Amino acid sequence: MPELPEVETTVRGLARCLEGERIARAVTHRPDLRRPFPEGLVQVLTGATVTGLGRRAKYGLIHTDREQTMVFHLGMSGRWRIQPEELGKHDHLVLETAHGVTLALCDPRRFGSVDLVVTGQLDDWPSFAAMGPEPLGEGLSTAHLKAALGGRGAAIKLMLLDQRIVAGLGNIYVCEALFRAGIDPRKAAGKVSVAALGRLVVAIREVLAEAIEAGGSTLRDYARPDGELGYFSKRFDVYDREGQPCVRDGHAIARVVQGGRSTWFCQHCQK
Repeated sequence: MPELPEVETTVRGLARCLEGERIARAVTHRPDLRRPFPEGLVQVLTGATVTGLGRRAKYGLIHTDREQTMVFHLGMSGRWRIQPEELGKHDHLVLETAHGVTLALCDPRRFGSVDLVVTGQLDDWPSFAAMGPEPLGEGLSTAHLKAALGGRGAAIKLMLLDQRIVAGLGNIYVCEALFRAGIDPRKAAGKVSVAALGRLVVAIREVLAEAIEAGGSTLRDYARPDGELGYFSKRFDVYDREGQPCVRDGHAIARVVQGGRSTWFCQHCQK
């Protein structure tokens, strides 16, 4: 599943050819993805000018001058294609700008989604209302984590995946951030020291920033809108490296299952 860096990379790629542009044509090639396309989507987008793009957690935002924002989620396999040579059967939503640029939302597994939300009401939209702070924003701090995790007996790894604690963190980057911060992912969240939480904030920011700069992580079929593949996966310290030597101390990377998902870590240097 595309994670926050992949979505951020996608939004930046779309902005280069969409921001300030008028959408001359919008077409849906099927009635739904994970759920039906919103009623009136084509009518709202056709003729609208894109006033800006953004991201909230793992959702991309396309703001228009009609006070409506198109909110998209890439699901498991979704991606935007810019100027495809030809449209394919999985290009379910297609936008064409007044300058002749074609953008296709391709989603073979159809686990993604598209919604229309009144721009001024985005913070109250049900999917956003209960979300925690953005991991790259000022809201993520040692004080926030201390308050949110205090007294919690659940594993720190699972708590970081809770979107109410921090918005947009996924399995890959939580594993990597916990390794950098030297925290055992199995440790009770409420028992992680303030000093370790401080290291964790720094690690989260660093690993996300590096992944965004690298264009995201290529897992299966993820690619940026321009078709290039991200290469942060070549820098993983622990993710999907079971049995390989830890880059810090040489001990074998271990894997456990937490909440139905794999966790990779070094049992020797993560305490």
